[in-house]
Amino acid sequence: MSTKRLTRCALLTAVALTIFVAEAQIPLPLPVPWMKLGLANIVTVYAMFALGPGDTLMILLARVILGSLFTGGMTLAYSLSGGLCCYLVMLPLQKILTEKQLWVCGAIGAAAHNLGQMGAAVLIARTPQLVLYLPWLLLAGIPAGAFTGLCAQLLLGRMKNTK
Repeated sequence: MSTKRLTRCALLTAVALTIFVAEAQIPLPLPVPWMKLGLANIVTVYAMFALGPGDTLMILLARVILGSLFTGGMTLAYSLSGGLCCYLVMLPLQKILTEKQLWVCGAIGAAAHNLGQMGAAVLIARTPQLVLYLPWLLLAGIPAGAFTGLCAQLLLGRMKNTK
């Protein structure tokens, strides 16, 4: 790995981690108390389209592992399951979507993230009734994902001029 590539990945990991930790400190007045906007996913969507799947996976895993150390151990299972589901959905999307459609990737990725987190919650709590929260998660998550995807889209457009 070149020094430039390593530095870029480290910088993006630091930005994503900072956003993740800051967002964890902000309570949102939503019907499900643990809902977050997922703003750190801006970096994940950007990295998938700017750097590719390998670097994106490294950035995602580093952010999730370090984020769980800073915000508490239980976030690891939920962030990892949601993040990996989002990543797996973004893999094929990266090949078919254009740079003007990152908002779509963000929305679909957010839905996958919600499904992954719900799966983890049901397995950890052994409470299948938690699935009743899924419509609320998707109702909030899909528009938030479209927003994060749009932010990544704007970032990608701006960063192309800085190479």
